[in-house]
Amino acid sequence: MWPDLVQKSKEGGLDAIETYVFWNGHEPRRREVYHFGGNYDLIRFLKEVHNAGLYAILRIGPYVCAEWNYGGLPVWLRQIPDIELRTDNQPWKDEMQNFTTLIVDMVKEAGLFATQGGPIILAQVHQNLLYSDCASEVERSFFFFFPSFSK
Repeated sequence: MWPDLVQKSKEGGLDAIETYVFWNGHEPRRREVYHFGGNYDLIRFLKEVHNAGLYAILRIGPYVCAEWNYGGLPVWLRQIPDIELRTDNQPWKDEMQNFTTLIVDMVKEAGLFATQGGPIILAQVHQNLLYSDCASEVERSFFFFFPSFSK
């Protein structure tokens, strides 16, 4: 499926493909089960994009808004004591960092960032922060979290 869609995108004049990473699809049970096969094979998809000579924009999430059920967040997050989703809350930041680190490390290991010769020219952590009531708190927390990935 992907090679055909990627090729049609290229033939249509696109030079980059943007993709989300759906946390609830990749980690349906907290730190027990990870899905990265079939339609969830992120590395294979990114390699298809690269093989077609296109760039990739990787939207890691963890929150992907209305584009996916529950914003892409796994429902098991609600069972974590004292968690406040999408806020400057330590349980939320711990879970978010665990998942984001998993994805970034996987992509780095596959050599898929542009600095490694891969197709990923941009990676985005989170979405629509400016529209959140807690935007300034969350954004501040990301300034401490994200620099470790940007090197």
